Amino acid sequence: MASSTAEYIQHHLTNLTYGRFPDGTWGFAHNAEEAASMGFMSINVDSMGWSIGLGLIFAFLFRRAAATATSGVPGGWQNFVEMIVDFIDETTNDIFHHKNDLIAPLALTIFVWVFLMNLMDLIPVDWIPELAFLLGASHMKIVPTTDPNITMAMALTVFALILYYSIKCKGGLGFLKELSFHPFPPILAPVNFLLEGVTLIAKPLSLGLRLFGNMYAGEMIFILIALMFGAGAVYFIFGGVLQWAWAVFHVLIITLQAFIFAVLTIVYLAQAHDVEEH
Repeated sequence: MASSTAEYIQHHLTNLTYGRFPDGTWGFAHNAEEAASMGFMSINVDSMGWSIGLGLIFAFLFRRAAATATSGVPGGWQNFVEMIVDFIDETTNDIFHHKNDLIAPLALTIFVWVFLMNLMDLIPVDWIPELAFLLGASHMKIVPTTDPNITMAMALTVFALILYYSIKCKGGLGFLKELSFHPFPPILAPVNFLLEGVTLIAKPLSLGLRLFGNMYAGEMIFILIALMFGAGAVYFIFGGVLQWAWAVFHVLIITLQAFIFAVLTIVYLAQAHDVEEH
């Protein structure tokens, strides 16, 4: 039983990976060991597919709301979209006090896209993987945010914007001065540079790893609850109650993690624009 349980958990936590095997051939990995052997020359096809697909769904739905928007009595979908846009716009204006037309749309995109990726965690853990297996796929993870490659890719994109606007707004020399002469006197520049460098590097880590850790833990709990369904009638009923309760609570986690990622992005970009001390 322990072996089958371990295999069940490992199967649900393994991505559908395509890459180059050690012998030079290309193909899909059939287990976690083969995926690990591919190293850098691999891609998690399921994470990429679901994240891109959900991004396109987001773009389609919001584009449709904009195309059908009316100044008269709005429909339910237009009301919903306007509510989200207004909420993100107000949040951005409260935090970001500089002129940059990119920040609010960026925050909106991050919030909705991350929310949709997180939302996939509410689909029962066996449904889509079992369907994918019947179609010939050995593995299928449908929650992109449980893959650190996805969360860190988003975080590093935000980090690139932080560096770009830090240099653009403060100048290259001003940015170096910020890293070297704060918070201690200039004589302690090496110490300042070390401390500020760690703070700077911690920004993408705080974005990517926080989202990954929370969503990975939530997915693991769903998998452990699913194991109860095959352990008898009593455990089946208890597992159903637990799954429902955790799903309700997880809705809050899903929304909160998307909001935190968006808000931290706004905060970090506001700091990149801040030139008051220079």
